[in-house]
Amino acid sequence: MIKNQNIGVMMETQPKVILFSTPTCSFCVQAKRYFREKNIRFTEVDVSRDQSAAIDMVRKTGQRGVPVILINNRPIVGFDKPKINSMLNIR
Repeated sequence: MIKNQNIGVMMETQPKVILFSTPTCSFCVQAKRYFREKNIRFTEVDVSRDQSAAIDMVRKTGQRGVPVILINNRPIVGFDKPKINSMLNIR
């Protein structure tokens, strides 16, 4: 929790979100769109251009397909909106 000096209220900091994706993946596009609609900051990693990131994704999750989303290093395989909402406390 951080204190916002302007309004004096406690606000939760957003979890770290990493999206492993490829440019041709339609579910990756949907995930990016969803994060932007919900004002969720995320880091996109294009595994088609970054071989070491692709290896890292497989090592961390056992998955070769995308999207793979890490929220505070906890993996979500695919664009699983209910799981994303739960992990990010989106109602």
